[in-house]
Amino acid sequence: MENMENKGKNFDPLDMSQYNLNRMPKREPTTFEMWMVRIGGPLAILLFILLNFFIELPFLHNIDPTMLSKKAKAIYDTVGPEVFAAKNISMLAVFVAAVILWITEAIPNYLTSMILIITLVLTGVLSEVDAYHQLGHKIMWLNILSFVLASMLVKTGAAKRFALWFIVKFGKNASSIIISFIVINLILSAFISATTAKAAILLPIFMVVAAVYGATGGKSRNNFGRNVVLQNLLQINMAAGAYVTGSGANLLAAALIVGATGSDIFFTDWMIVAFPIATAIMIIGWVVGTRFVFPLSPEEKKPQIEGGMQRLKDELQKMGKFNFEEFKSIAIFVTVLLFWVTDRWHGVSPTAIAFVGAVVALTPNIGVVKWNEVDIPWHLLLFSAGAYTLGAGFKTTDFPALAVDAVFTAMGFGNDTPFWILYLILTGTMLFSALVFQSKTMRTLIFVPIAIGVAQKFGHPIMSLAFPVALLIEHVYVLPFNSKPALLLYLTDHYSWSDTFKFGFIMMCIAWAISILMGMTFFRFMGITPNGLGFF
Repeated sequence: MENMENKGKNFDPLDMSQYNLNRMPKREPTTFEMWMVRIGGPLAILLFILLNFFIELPFLHNIDPTMLSKKAKAIYDTVGPEVFAAKNISMLAVFVAAVILWITEAIPNYLTSMILIITLVLTGVLSEVDAYHQLGHKIMWLNILSFVLASMLVKTGAAKRFALWFIVKFGKNASSIIISFIVINLILSAFISATTAKAAILLPIFMVVAAVYGATGGKSRNNFGRNVVLQNLLQINMAAGAYVTGSGANLLAAALIVGATGSDIFFTDWMIVAFPIATAIMIIGWVVGTRFVFPLSPEEKKPQIEGGMQRLKDELQKMGKFNFEEFKSIAIFVTVLLFWVTDRWHGVSPTAIAFVGAVVALTPNIGVVKWNEVDIPWHLLLFSAGAYTLGAGFKTTDFPALAVDAVFTAMGFGNDTPFWILYLILTGTMLFSALVFQSKTMRTLIFVPIAIGVAQKFGHPIMSLAFPVALLIEHVYVLPFNSKPALLLYLTDHYSWSDTFKFGFIMMCIAWAISILMGMTFFRFMGITPNGLGFF
């Protein structure tokens, strides 16, 4: 966002309407990003051809059927070793090409997904039914229904009112403001599964707060502005990780683990483990950011615009009295949340619960939102459908397990490899892969199956490796291209690439240390990691 000097005499830094998403400037791609776009398409096509027709990989041509899952073994027995090997080769070629296109963004991500789906069909990896019905996957439905429920809170203004009220009530100084945003993010994440939607709701509020403390972006940056924006970026993502419904990627990870173990992961199972970890990381981020990375000077701890916080109070008063429509939207979502939290006892899936909630929300004269008022990003859903179709291809071919076995065998890891080495490799790879990948869904589809495959290969419980890896999905805050909220908040111009990398990378390293510590203590106590961890 332009600095204050370039916004003209009529610019009011305390006017929340100035920070509408539609007014955000379009970021010009860097030279590196433009170069990536140019080479992405040709490189994807070249590798697809080479892997399919010219490069021979022994581990795919000489498959041991005893290593395959029950589903893959049935296909192997039906089509024979040569055809099954050809399916795996095509799976690898499609996977590599898709990852390149997704990373480089040579074409829109939803278009890559569409190409991926039809290619898996035409190469015979998946049948048309298996490929196309991923758009009807229950997680896809939960995503759609969550957008309906989130739109209800946004349309009625309930989410905005809560955030404004909390800041006005408890944001008495610089430190308490950032702590207030931790609480706000944790509460909103229980109701809103889209991290971009949360960023859109909170952005005008923390931009006004930053302006009150003298930060308007550009040449008017200061450490309070850096902290309030980057802390919110961390909090938006970490709070999403506190709940299995916090993002579609969490739900996908849970589905992959459930598919491999046959045991359900309930809303409460995930929350009991993830909530305290997410909260601890946000509190540590507050200390690290305000005390060490971007320490606040005495001047930055004080409001720089007289009566600035009063403008937030005025904005809250402008919304009028709490109305019946807001009450209905909150009542619907609280009811949905209560049923999510108690799913262990009643056994109804989160998707079915959200379905009922969305039906009530859309029902004329009873609900609070109309279909044309619901904001559903279909391009993101198409992208997700492609990712899920890739996952279906993995299940059909058992490619991740075969690749894991080949890689670990080549690296000299035997069956006596200590658990802690595998834990360190998998959690570290999952975490730091976020520096390269743009999609949480893609990382989930790659690394959770790998963790499952490693656990199976070395004879460890699947949960012991796959669940700790799944809990690291939401660490997408280091660089602007790592997630959509990261890009959105970067456009505020309150910090530079070096600022976000410095704070984000430190937090990522701390998160890895916490994951290791949890593996030694809390995860062991919860029965996730085995007693013979080998750390001592």
